[in-house]
Parts: sequence; structure tokens; C-alpha cells
Amino acid sequence: MCSSDLAAESLLRAPDSPMNAVCEMLAKVARLDVPVLLTGESGTGKELLARALHLASPRSGEAFVTENCGAVPDQLLESELFGVKRGAYTGAYEDRLGLFKQADHGSILLDEIGETSPAFQVKLLRVLQEGEVRPIGAPRPQAVDVRVVAATNRDLEADVRAGRFREDLFYRIAAITLVVPPLRERPMDIALIAQAFADDIHASIGVTAAALDAEVLACLRAYRWPGNVRELRNEVLRMIALAEGGPLRAADLSPRVRSEEHTSELQSRQSI
Repeated sequence: MCSSDLAAESLLRAPDSPMNAVCEMLAKVARLDVPVLLTGESGTGKELLARALHLASPRSGEAFVTENCGAVPDQLLESELFGVKRGAYTGAYEDRLGLFKQADHGSILLDEIGETSPAFQVKLLRVLQEGEVRPIGAPRPQAVDVRVVAATNRDLEADVRAGRFREDLFYRIAAITLVVPPLRERPMDIALIAQAFADDIHASIGVTAAALDAEVLACLRAYRWPGNVRELRNEVLRMIALAEGGPLRAADLSPRVRSEEHTSELQSRQSI
């Protein structure tokens, strides 16, 4: 694990895993109070890495909060992050503390930051530059001390060149950039992660999990996992649901996973 305090299946890794370099870098930068940008495909475990970073930092005793910046429009995102004063707009019946203030002295994860609009990027840049937020409807700003971790599945440097993302904001959030490898580049980790998912899911329903058999593991290793660790967990959950308490079978995997393993087997035979 990246942190002794974090038991997260997506951070399980083999001795020769490319995740080792990511976790080693994370351990080094956790002690430094600098912004970190996590990049990588959806489902690779960026939020778990952000949490591990927080737990390994001097801020570990304080709050860790997250916001998916791509899921809400600008006005709602501004109120979520910066807060709202009662009466600021119709429906604002009471003061609401923003996530930056909730994370004061702790850390905040700004997930999908590449989906924010240019107008909102200006407001976020000011917060990071000045170390203060102004709740909607407030007469004056409020100081905040927050470590910012940003995450995206986009190529932000390409977005900067194309004018879709502010260059000054990019350099504010990317003092350190960690690239999280997709699961298809971590075949040595798949058995460890899948077994951990099986153990956890079985434990949640009060059942002792057996080891995944060779046929199941062959299918899992052969598949390309476009949905990464999130998709792998869904496949393990599917097998457990269909097994109804019996052994987990490769036949209960999704057809796309089984067909890819079959194609790989045929290609292997043809090469002999």
C-alpha cells in the first residue's frame, strides 16, 4: 500500500508493477505541501491515490473532501466549493459552508477539473492564488488553508495549447504530476486486485471467499479493461451474484471478457 493507514484494493500491486513508481513518488511528495495533479483514465483509482496522499501528509488528522467538478454547472459548483450566504439567491434559506472551508487545514480533491468552464477556472485560480474564498453573497472573502489535489482523465497540456484550459491555472495545480497507469498495463496486479475484491464482497455478505481459479484468472488477465479497476470490481461482483454461494466460474463473466480470453487462447495456439 502507499500508506499504512489506507487499505484500498486499487493500490494493491505486484513487486514489478508500474504502480510502484507512482506510489514511491506519492510518498515523497506527501510530506511537501504542494499541489498535486493526478492524471489517468477513468476508473484507475485516482481518488484512492488522493486519499493516500492526504493520509501520508502532515494534514492527515484534518478533513479530506472531494468534489466532481464535471458533474455540476458553474453556479452550483461555485456554491458547493465556496459556500453561500443566506438570501444570496432564491432558495438560499441559510448559510452553507463550502467544501474549501470544510477542508480548512486539510485537503480537497477537485476531480474532473478538466471539465470546468473557462469562467469558473478564473474564480478557482483566484482562490488558489490568494488563499481565500468568497461565499456567494458574502461581503468579504474568508481565508482558507487547503492542500489542493486535482484529478483528470484529460490531457490538460493539450487543452492548454488548444485554449480550453487556462495555462496559469494549470501551473497552479500541477506543481507535481502523477500519471496513474491503466489496468491493461498492470497485468501482474490483476489477480491481487480481483482476489481482494472477492474477499471484501464475500465478507460483506458473511461468506468465506475461495481463491479464484486458473480459468477465471486467465480470462481476467487476457481482457483489456477499458473501464479499469472499476470495471474489474463489477465483473467480480457479477460472478459472485450469479454463483449464488457456489464457486466463482469464468462462465459467469461478461461475454466480452470471456470472448477476449478465447481469442487470446486461439492466437497462442496458432503461434505454436
